[in-house]
Amino acid sequence: MKRVGRIVALYRAINGTTAVSEPQHRMSMAAQYSTSSNKFSARYNWLFNNLLTDLSGRTATHAVAGTMFFSVAATTLTEEVHAKEAVPIELRPKELVLYQYEACPFCNKVKAFLDYYDLPYKIIEVNPISKKELKWSDYKKVPVVMVDGEQMVNSSDIIDKLFEEVRSADSTSDPDEESKWRKWVDDHLVHMLSPNIYRNTSEALESFDYITSHGNFSLTERITAKYAGAAAMYFVSKKLKKKYNITDERAALYEAAETWVDALKGQDFLGGSNPNLADLAVYGVLRPIRYLKSGKDMVENTHIGDWYSRMESAVGVSARIQA
Repeated sequence: MKRVGRIVALYRAINGTTAVSEPQHRMSMAAQYSTSSNKFSARYNWLFNNLLTDLSGRTATHAVAGTMFFSVAATTLTEEVHAKEAVPIELRPKELVLYQYEACPFCNKVKAFLDYYDLPYKIIEVNPISKKELKWSDYKKVPVVMVDGEQMVNSSDIIDKLFEEVRSADSTSDPDEESKWRKWVDDHLVHMLSPNIYRNTSEALESFDYITSHGNFSLTERITAKYAGAAAMYFVSKKLKKKYNITDERAALYEAAETWVDALKGQDFLGGSNPNLADLAVYGVLRPIRYLKSGKDMVENTHIGDWYSRMESAVGVSARIQA
């Protein structure tokens, strides 16, 4: 129970900051995994002090940025050929490396853009505790992209800079409408994610089961993060609900999904016959949760499913190459 108290203290520590970053067992498992030896206790303290330091470095918008998950299954090669935007070879970067957390929705925003424009990229998976893969950089958050030796940070800025280099001269997308909905993604949609994926112990453990299986964790970090991390984020999600005046997290998620569908005004995409950057932003942020319970519930209870399926086809297979 002492360790459960520590989790609550960690939760309070997060809530005391001005910024909070970026799933079937019982909650008591967190206590069982943290009541062994003093040596493990010290390891536990080190792990979560570092983890929550990272979490406290971002706004609540980013509470899931380092902790979310799930790439979507791609479509057939034929669909990809017909859907992707072709970028002339001469406009493509010679080398593009993405430093990421596999589960991060903001990293998935960048990947959706790169996949859609078929820009080959390498991935470096960052350990969210040590961040040793970013020791060369003063900027320690993800995503970080190196484009022909130039460092780019912040998902929206990365996309803006790359789009400026590869976009078609005859683009007909309404820039004001596109910008409005991209801002909506960062300022509103992402706030719906944490309260939903951590809304109960079962879903919190489902989330962390994926996170720890696909992230760059050591065995000790994986065991500790799965149970104690799920417990901590379960409490954090309750605080986020209060902060953003969310009384029913599922209803809020459904409302956001329907708001997006209404914005399409009957078109296949906000960009018309093809996705624009707002389409890619919404898709990228939702992709990590699509096949979790929250994402399945969203598709079953709103009208967003058809658009999402079209986006899967448009984005197609990953442009990732081996590092």
